[in-house]
Amino acid sequence: MTVFDWLEGVALPTGQKPFDVVELRFKANRKGFYRVSDGLALQVGDVVVVSADPGEDVGVVSLRGELVRAQMRAKKVRDDHEIKKVLRKATQEDIDRWQQARMREDTTVTDARAIIRNLNLNMKLSDVEFQGDGRKATFYYTAEDRVDFRILVRELAGAFGIRVEMRQIGARQEAARVGGIGVCGRELCCSSWLTDFRSVSTQAARYQQLSLNPQKLAGQCGKLKCCLNFELDQYVEGVKDFPSPNTKLKVASGRVVVFKMDIFKRLVYLLPLDEQGSGPVAVTVEDMKELMAMNARGEVPASLSDFAIEEEHNEIDDVYSNVVGQDSLNRFDEKRRRSKKRRNPKGKPSGSNRSGGGGAAPSGERAAAPARPKTEASSPQVAAEKKGGSSGNRNRNRSGRNRSGRNRGGNKPAQAKSE
Repeated sequence: MTVFDWLEGVALPTGQKPFDVVELRFKANRKGFYRVSDGLALQVGDVVVVSADPGEDVGVVSLRGELVRAQMRAKKVRDDHEIKKVLRKATQEDIDRWQQARMREDTTVTDARAIIRNLNLNMKLSDVEFQGDGRKATFYYTAEDRVDFRILVRELAGAFGIRVEMRQIGARQEAARVGGIGVCGRELCCSSWLTDFRSVSTQAARYQQLSLNPQKLAGQCGKLKCCLNFELDQYVEGVKDFPSPNTKLKVASGRVVVFKMDIFKRLVYLLPLDEQGSGPVAVTVEDMKELMAMNARGEVPASLSDFAIEEEHNEIDDVYSNVVGQDSLNRFDEKRRRSKKRRNPKGKPSGSNRSGGGGAAPSGERAAAPARPKTEASSPQVAAEKKGGSSGNRNRNRSGRNRSGRNRGGNKPAQAKSE
């Protein structure tokens, strides 16, 4: 992340020389401090060539001046002879060689992963960073256990013709190098500005009364989100005046437990356990302490309604409650019902009468329809003639044939016995 130099343009005190160390930015926001040679004037954004081990590397100036001294003090970097030097400003030839080396990184990652699979090593290759002159490459990987990569180094060096350096990183450092967009819609903090990776525990989520859902609390690295620690100190300070979430009270109607707490509004929501259908009741922190003191003295309050407060209704919520144009989940069902009503208006038959014969009776009027003659229902010839009629006639003819067939079949044995 580029830092704004607010000291740029401010004249130095008399007799003070400009700080001769600059901050350089490399791939994946990797930064380092390098000493400027005498007589070399650099500005932020200049591409420079620095000394590396071995060979030369190329970086971009990201900060200079007195702010570099402050950054070195914050990162505990000593200003001594171990700081490497800036050799020169990069020429076009240096930039072309640097760009060619960067273009080899994607294919190198693909081929190196194939070599790792062939060697059956339990490791994950995250990224490859070539040096500016293309003579050396650093392979960043993650692994749960120790990996013996001596054979792997020989294979990689022979395949790519470079000097190989293996560097193991953690899951957070891997996410910082890969980058991405967080659930907040912004670039990941670890890949933009965060460099100090502190441990995050579920206690931070409990203090902020967040749901302990691993899918929501985990970041793209698979670990707990670093932003859980950003406001933790304010929550720890604000929750000191609140009672324990395991506090239980007694009122005349039964037991009461703490449902949730709002440290910003300084409210405690109590939930009666023995009152069916009752929701949480909001009380202030002072009233909550008074209720606890009454229970400690052996007194039982008559009702929570004496201590309940009415939360203020914000009119702005009514105005901006549906700005996205949200619809109900059954909106498609309502459209489907409306379309059915258009196709089948009330009072009209639902079946089509292609042959001009009688159609099916409207809904609700089937009981009032006149009965058809038995001869017409039981005659196979009539049924065949009316085969092209409506679906309602076909259904009634079929049912009539079945009824007549059952009657004939049931009467034959009885006639045989009588004879």
